[in-house]
Amino acid sequence: MLNRADKEALVDGLKKDIEGARAVFLTNLIGIPSNDSVGIRKEVREAQGKIVVTRNTLFRRAAAGTFAEKLCEELKGPHALAFAFEDAPAVAKALKKAGEEFDVVEFKGGFLNGEELSIADIKALADLPSREEMLGTLLATMNAPVSAFARLMNQLKDKVEAGESITPGAAADAPAEEAAATEEAPAEAATEEKTEE
Repeated sequence: MLNRADKEALVDGLKKDIEGARAVFLTNLIGIPSNDSVGIRKEVREAQGKIVVTRNTLFRRAAAGTFAEKLCEELKGPHALAFAFEDAPAVAKALKKAGEEFDVVEFKGGFLNGEELSIADIKALADLPSREEMLGTLLATMNAPVSAFARLMNQLKDKVEAGESITPGAAADAPAEEAAATEEAPAEAATEEKTEE
């Protein structure tokens, strides 16, 4: 059982977590087998998050005066607070995945950057790509032009090695000829208009 000093330390730690978190989700872990609970905590921790299970009165005391006060003011029954310190979608995704296996792990409310989220909002957040997935997509997008250039250079090298002639100006001349033809067409049209007058 916690003594007064332990409770104060826990409340202070919770308050710091609430104030320092990018997102806070209200859920539950009570009723899950111990090994599974450890697995869920590990997955949340790998997403730079944290899950805390304690008494509702301590949650209320910690949330007092913060944006999460409304989330914790009328708690009844078992609860847990999940904190996302960096990647909110990844923490929400871990909880959603756990909820698919265990009914007690459900979203009961949450906040993102101090703004209250509905249950639908949290589920939508959980469906977003994680930070790592988004960075991977961004990297692939940035590498695409470099990869295309490398492929072009390899094709040119293969043609040279195969003995095919490459005319450096041929590719550049085609757009220039098209541009010249485009410029001549309006000039001819203007001449025809003057002739008709």
